[in-house]
Amino acid sequence: MRISLSAAFGAALLASLGTAAVAQTNPSAQQIINQLKPTGAVSDTTRGIKPLAAAPAATPMGNGIATPATPAVVTTAPAAAPSTNLNIDFGNGSATLTPDAEAALDQLGKALTSADLAAYNFKIVGHTDTVGDAATNQSLSEQRAEAVKSYLESKFGVADTRLQAQGVGEADLLEQTPVNTPDAHNRRVEIINLGQ
Repeated sequence: MRISLSAAFGAALLASLGTAAVAQTNPSAQQIINQLKPTGAVSDTTRGIKPLAAAPAATPMGNGIATPATPAVVTTAPAAAPSTNLNIDFGNGSATLTPDAEAALDQLGKALTSADLAAYNFKIVGHTDTVGDAATNQSLSEQRAEAVKSYLESKFGVADTRLQAQGVGEADLLEQTPVNTPDAHNRRVEIINLGQ
């Protein structure tokens, strides 16, 4: 009895670890929503009014006359747009979606059509690794971004006006690798929230 209970426990543990591994490579729709949903104050994501820092007080001079304070200059870098990277499995050297790619894109489609993200527009950016020449990789990344866009439009009814497809080839590597180095981390599709 003890052996079969341990075996059952071990099998359940392995099954749960397998599920966790899949969840890490293919995020759920909710995880994608959490990554793509804008956060922060309204003024961070819109043209709202941002409060300025308090101006420094006037500085007294030795003769009892205060000199006016220099106005505070507030510079804020624009917040990075919410984005996520998905490892989309394409056929070798092609833009053909594999069943694994479709499973990952099904989660993305559910996220983009959710109430949380339905009002936003997105850029789909295709990336490649450094295998092959740069011109071929550029073309391949463009085709792959278009394939993702087409899949989301046809299967989930995401409007063409909400999606932009762009390929950058090997120009923006996630992992820096030498030329002609295969790397699955670099063969990715980046989804960027462009706002409303």
